[in-house]
Amino acid sequence: MGLKQNLHDFKQKNKDKKWLPLFSAFHTFLYAPDEVTHNGTHIKGADDLKRTMNTVIMALIPCLIFGMFNAGYQHNIQTGDATHVSVGFFSSEFWTAANFWIGFAKILPLVIVSYVVGLGVEFIFAIKKGHEVEEGYLVTGMLVPLIVPVDIPLWMLAVAVIFGVVIGKEVFGGTGMNILNPALLIRAFLFFAYPTWMSGDKVWVAGAVERTKEIAVGTSADAISGETILGSLAQGQEVAHSVADMFYGFIPGSVGETSTLLIILAALFLIFSKIGSWRIMLSSVLGALVMGLIFNQFTASGIIAEGTKFYGLMNTPFWHHLLIGGFAFGTVFMATDPVTASQTNKGKWIYGFLIGFMSIMIRVFNPAYPEGVMLAILLMNVFAPTIDHFVVQGNIKRRLNRAKVKTA
Repeated sequence: MGLKQNLHDFKQKNKDKKWLPLFSAFHTFLYAPDEVTHNGTHIKGADDLKRTMNTVIMALIPCLIFGMFNAGYQHNIQTGDATHVSVGFFSSEFWTAANFWIGFAKILPLVIVSYVVGLGVEFIFAIKKGHEVEEGYLVTGMLVPLIVPVDIPLWMLAVAVIFGVVIGKEVFGGTGMNILNPALLIRAFLFFAYPTWMSGDKVWVAGAVERTKEIAVGTSADAISGETILGSLAQGQEVAHSVADMFYGFIPGSVGETSTLLIILAALFLIFSKIGSWRIMLSSVLGALVMGLIFNQFTASGIIAEGTKFYGLMNTPFWHHLLIGGFAFGTVFMATDPVTASQTNKGKWIYGFLIGFMSIMIRVFNPAYPEGVMLAILLMNVFAPTIDHFVVQGNIKRRLNRAKVKTA
């Protein structure tokens, strides 16, 4: 009681200080808040928003560590220091210190910039408004470096983070009030503001951009080509990677999006901890499979002939769409965002199905940007309240009809 009393006295003494929200943020990050409810009408729980966010971060850590190894692995393949072969998940060729330290040096600055800039904006708004620092950015700060190319310039990432936090969250009132997923808004800003750094065959492999510049000035003869599987399929090219490579994640792509295996394990962890919605995850997968099957029928029946514009991605086996690109990562970690997703159970099924359905549709019909899950989730974020509205109104109408039958 003495420590709690001292803390209470300290807060009361400094309640007018501008820096008090900063102190409270660090204190509640390390210790559980001592504020509790006392009335019988409240449901009491041992967790709070910070603990929920920390649980999601724990699910993201394996993807982050794997991304560091994969960034170095892809770099060494392209430079000739490693040989690309289909290997098992525990292959000694992949889990090497050489791969890790290359990826660590590239990815750690992305994490630092994401948190320093994002939390800096959060602290500024908290001090300006005189309220506690909100916890929502704890997860966003980890998501952002995992959904961008490994070679994205740090200053671009900083600008995008400022845009995403200010426009995506603060103008709506902060955590819990935003209608769009901030991490995806940051990625969307990067894509539309700096498209050459978010697509093509250079940005996905560490060192590819620098090597291209060296070739341009005649100081290097070998180029690094790091096209993603989606990019190759969109151009009608053959894919050199096996299904095992796609599933384990030994492919070029955004930092944390490549390993479907780890993402599935994270999904199970989030479902078990009752943080992630299994309804949204499952319905998104079903929507993607349905759209993929429809496209497969187009190519099998000859409606879309081989060699035509959309044939490559349309002819891709429907279930492969779950293993490539950012579909799995977006479905597990961003479509299930409890703030921007549908809230009703029936609404979650509709919301998730449409995300999966439209993700594959956008992926196929937009050759300039063959990844569609980002745009699909952002679009459904906007329509989530509408979906819930009609679900609730439908329930009210059915109850009124039942009431009329009983009184008749």
